[in-house]
Amino acid sequence: MSRKPRREFLADVGRGMLVASLGSATAFDLGLSSPLQAGESDKRVTFGPLEALVSLVQETHPDKLQPLLIEKLKAGESLKTLVSAAALANVRAFAGQDYIGYHTFMALVPAYQMATELPTQKQALPVLKVLYRNSSRIQAQGAGTQDALHPVVAATSTASSSARNDDVGKRLRDAIHAVDWDAAENRFATLAEGPVGEAFHHLQYAVQDEVDVHRVVLSWRAWAMLDLTGQEHAHSLLRQSVRYCLNSESYLQEKNRPRSAIRELLPRLLDEHKLLANPPGNRRPDDAWVEELATVIFAGTREQAAEAVAAGMAEGFQLEAIGEAISLAANKLVLHDPGRLEQHSNAQKPPGCVHGDSVGVHASDAANAWRSISRVSNARNRIASLIVGAFHTAGQSDRVTREPYSYASLLEETRETDSKRLLILVEEAINANDQARACAVVQRFGNLQLPDRPLFDLLLKYAISQDGALHAEKYYRTASEEYASSRPAFRWRQMVALARVTASEFGYPAPGFTDACERLGVV
Repeated sequence: MSRKPRREFLADVGRGMLVASLGSATAFDLGLSSPLQAGESDKRVTFGPLEALVSLVQETHPDKLQPLLIEKLKAGESLKTLVSAAALANVRAFAGQDYIGYHTFMALVPAYQMATELPTQKQALPVLKVLYRNSSRIQAQGAGTQDALHPVVAATSTASSSARNDDVGKRLRDAIHAVDWDAAENRFATLAEGPVGEAFHHLQYAVQDEVDVHRVVLSWRAWAMLDLTGQEHAHSLLRQSVRYCLNSESYLQEKNRPRSAIRELLPRLLDEHKLLANPPGNRRPDDAWVEELATVIFAGTREQAAEAVAAGMAEGFQLEAIGEAISLAANKLVLHDPGRLEQHSNAQKPPGCVHGDSVGVHASDAANAWRSISRVSNARNRIASLIVGAFHTAGQSDRVTREPYSYASLLEETRETDSKRLLILVEEAINANDQARACAVVQRFGNLQLPDRPLFDLLLKYAISQDGALHAEKYYRTASEEYASSRPAFRWRQMVALARVTASEFGYPAPGFTDACERLGVV
């Protein structure tokens, strides 16, 4: 299939519908994934030229798969192809419905991006790490030969050309609110037959409905994956978000849980501030304004944060500056985190740790995803994503301390000025799980305005070698991207937070990593 421009594609056929007599919810509860139409149960989603490699990844035990993949790399196969095959195998096996499964999917693009930061002989390591996790989960769940994703037929209706653009997204969202798997899957399959960008834009109406880190990051990472797999696989990749939202809505209904206030607040703010009537402003605020907005988002209620962001947009301030304030607020949650409480700890996440699903790491990954979606989406979603992003980040200050994590006294003690010596001190702090000292030394690094690449290389090493409780790859890339897009006054906060999380996660080596190093002949 020939490649089309970024915003156009013909979707590969996705999946089908559950036997009508069971009903959608019943069939899903029985573990039959989603509704299959009569006659479709014996079919499967396939992936053209990638199918053989996808099947190999999906069906092979990780200990047998890793040497096979390394041999393919040595024979000239690209990391891009391996990541693409792993992503498609994950989607077919889990369809966005398995917790560890979709976490692993969300780590694939960050792992590939991390590979580009490494010397040639080590580039496969972050990818092989996540592929080992991917294969392990597929086999553990018995999904090597049992698919969760099945073919679906697009709706026959062609009504849309005369409908208002936002009505299309609302109809998809309405089907999700009704937990109508058939209608939602059919409607999205129809959208996927048009420009890929439009399908993604309309999907955001549902993604914006709840504050859920997995909901937004899965949507963003599925979109980002298209640069690797090609747009012909957009339907399969983006369907994960449709199904995730359906499953979430089903849970809310079954448990009689309240819906997020953002459902009513977002349209009200868009209307009250007339944010869709004019293009976003280009007013560049000073550092103090960004800091103040970040503090409102960090310390305020979710409604206050959303209101403040909408007001800033109405006053004509740049969306990038508003996004930076959201990112800074999430970063504050990392730097104010008291550490995991003993009653919430486990073998991989001990008391005092801040890696894995901590409040700050989750908030930072979510803020990064909301900002990223805002940058690539249409006019409405550029604005709406940031309002929801502020709402999502706020309202969590009761989970952290009022004062930032204390490392000031250690910073005063750190007198080194030599870059190499400071790097040694950072590594010693990481190996000792000394979060405070790691923060202090990295802050010293920033205060001296030393070159940042050697420090990134050090932190990258541990993001690859350590397990990170499903978050090492995503958070490394989140901190790196936010550092790169931050003003000089704020960017080192991202590096300090990354150092803290790195020191927290040390001591839990990634499964398969040592074997990969030995087979590749690298240290």
